[in-house]
Amino acid sequence: MKTILITAGMLFLSNIFMTIAWYGHLKNLSSKPWIIAALVSWGIALFEYLLQVPANRIGNTVMTIPQLKIMQEAIALTVFIPVSIFILKEKITIDYFFAMLCIMGAVFFIFRSRLFG
Repeated sequence: MKTILITAGMLFLSNIFMTIAWYGHLKNLSSKPWIIAALVSWGIALFEYLLQVPANRIGNTVMTIPQLKIMQEAIALTVFIPVSIFILKEKITIDYFFAMLCIMGAVFFIFRSRLFG
């Protein structure tokens, strides 16, 4: 369980960097040429990879690759929704709820055998 929590924590932190790299330029660099935004995003994404790669290696010692991927997607939405609302000022809709519900369903099914033997 400790390994899963370490993996989840590292993936959570990597997703913060990923979300900023992928979408932060839309708010902060929209007046700059796209190449500047891309270079800044790549610089930020480096920190994502410095967390994501070891997280996946650690997690793969106790989880399958599909389990890691579904966990990452769930974490990505958990990070993305608050960032999109509070930083990027996107309006929340009921579709966010349904999207998260679908991802949580995927988490349940990918970990079902681990949970219920």
